[in-house]
Amino acid sequence: MSNQPSPEQIAEQKTLFGHPTGLYMLFFAEMWERFSYYGMRALLVLYIIKGFLGRTDGEAYSIYGAYTSLVYATPFIGGMIADKLLGARRAVILGGLLMAAGHLVMTVESEMPFFIALALLIVGNGFFKPNISTMVGSLYPDGSSQRDAGFTIFYIGINLGAAMAPLLCGYVGEKYGWHYGFGLATIGMLIGLAVFVAPPGITRVLIMCAAIASGGMMIQLNWNEVIYALGPNALVAICLVIAGLVSYIAIGKSGMPQWAGAPPSMARLKQPVFGLPISAEWAVYVGSFLSVPLFAWMVGSDGVAGKALLLGGGVALGYLIYAAYKSPKIDRERLQVVLILMFFSMLFWAFFEQAGSSINLFTDRNVNRIFAEATITEDQVGQTVEVDVTQGLTGYTMGDKLITMGDIDAWKLDEITTVSWPVSDDDVGMITSGSEVATSQYQAANPMFIMLFGLVFSSLWVFLGKRNIEPSTPVKFALGILQLGLAFAVLWWAAVNPDSRGMVNMGWLLLAYLLITTGELCLSPVGISMVTKLSPKSIVSMVMGAWFLATAFSNYLAALIATFTGVEHGEEEGLLPPPTETVETYANVFGPIAVAAIVSAVVVLIISPLLTIWMHQDVDSDSEVNDLDQAHDIAAE
Repeated sequence: MSNQPSPEQIAEQKTLFGHPTGLYMLFFAEMWERFSYYGMRALLVLYIIKGFLGRTDGEAYSIYGAYTSLVYATPFIGGMIADKLLGARRAVILGGLLMAAGHLVMTVESEMPFFIALALLIVGNGFFKPNISTMVGSLYPDGSSQRDAGFTIFYIGINLGAAMAPLLCGYVGEKYGWHYGFGLATIGMLIGLAVFVAPPGITRVLIMCAAIASGGMMIQLNWNEVIYALGPNALVAICLVIAGLVSYIAIGKSGMPQWAGAPPSMARLKQPVFGLPISAEWAVYVGSFLSVPLFAWMVGSDGVAGKALLLGGGVALGYLIYAAYKSPKIDRERLQVVLILMFFSMLFWAFFEQAGSSINLFTDRNVNRIFAEATITEDQVGQTVEVDVTQGLTGYTMGDKLITMGDIDAWKLDEITTVSWPVSDDDVGMITSGSEVATSQYQAANPMFIMLFGLVFSSLWVFLGKRNIEPSTPVKFALGILQLGLAFAVLWWAAVNPDSRGMVNMGWLLLAYLLITTGELCLSPVGISMVTKLSPKSIVSMVMGAWFLATAFSNYLAALIATFTGVEHGEEEGLLPPPTETVETYANVFGPIAVAAIVSAVVVLIISPLLTIWMHQDVDSDSEVNDLDQAHDIAAE
């Protein structure tokens, strides 16, 4: 007997604002999972370089690339296991438990636990990520005009969590200690898991308590900061409380349908494996934990992750091509669209993921992150004054020593907050005290822009759709890649026009993040929706996993690109070149990325008419029409 919902069951769901109430529960579960993931992402490269590992830029990029690529590779396996055996609901719960364990182990400052923690996150994400997205798609009937809007709302939930992560985990990790930041990520993952499995009454209370507590913490931590630091925290806190209230109301009307994410066959799930006294379900659980040491070794060994991706990606691509070849005409052409746009999505995310690596270090070393309260004046020349240890000192000469971020990080590590500075003529205008925005907090810009403009884009697509002038999915892809290219053009322009110290105004960085965001809103939620809409129902989770596998290649490629911005560290720990040199390195990489992205956008725009035809948007399902197509194919043979 099939566990799949009937059209009647889907139609009978209670709704809020036109969407199934289950969407809002999934919204909050994914929000807290993304909070934990992006809390890790905001800190990881900085932690590897500045924390107990003390690695160079190149080594940090290698570990970061292996981790982020494998995080997106495992969803292919997790999606396939959920499709064939486990079901999306059980897969999400297993993934959440593994990820919570990973964040907890990350609080231990030792090399082996560090790599074990990354491995737990990799395996857990493989079960969690593709299947919660699949559950969102399952709430909507075939051909629903609300599906894209629903995924955009879900995407806002993702980015609300992503915005909270740098503002809480990043801030706490950089200011109070790395393990405290990772500890907050652990709590976030546990809340997300509890939201998903708890009864509706408990879920409602948990959602509101977590929203109010987290929002209050973001405001309290930044209460004494300048409005530029407090403002974003307050905005996210308000959005969090509003989202919590909406979800509280939605879950009060109805919880998650029992059929959502059910296993395809309970009999198959409970049957023994190879005659052993262990069910197929428990075999998956045990196998997941046993795979952790393997992934830990892959992350810690240079180059192994890349080879594994090439092997796994080749197998996955081969299977999807075979599935497309064996499918009826409509399914075949739809899968061809998925594969082609998957390639361009891979390029998009390879450039986009510079945010966690090269753009992150560019922000740390070359973007002016200080709001000045006092500066050196001409009257102080020749004196020795006490100055606060902030990024505002980088690029200036203290006596005969040129100060870099390496020196500033070393002072902060030794808990030195002020230094005696002999003032020369070149120091006039140097910041002596001010409010410093943490590097990781700038990674909240992208998700915050998504929260601000996500509903605008969702409404825009609905507005244009009602007038039959909505751009096709391929055209949206082209627009997304084009805007990403323009974002890197902005970063390149800023990097080739720094001030005399090699520093860049933070306004350029924020403009680049805005363009990255508008590009992402054109491509990412539409891409996820496209996969669930165009994939044959029997393999939809596996195709979703393949979509994330392409993103895995993107992250590995992103790490390779980032290595071109790597700055060599000297023999003395923490020694870095001055910002006038590092800014040139970043400019030489951001420029070619801009050109490559813009050219890719033009290519997608040229082939978009053909891809639109292959999507067969006038066909609601793949059953009746595909049966006719298959009969025609057989007759033609």
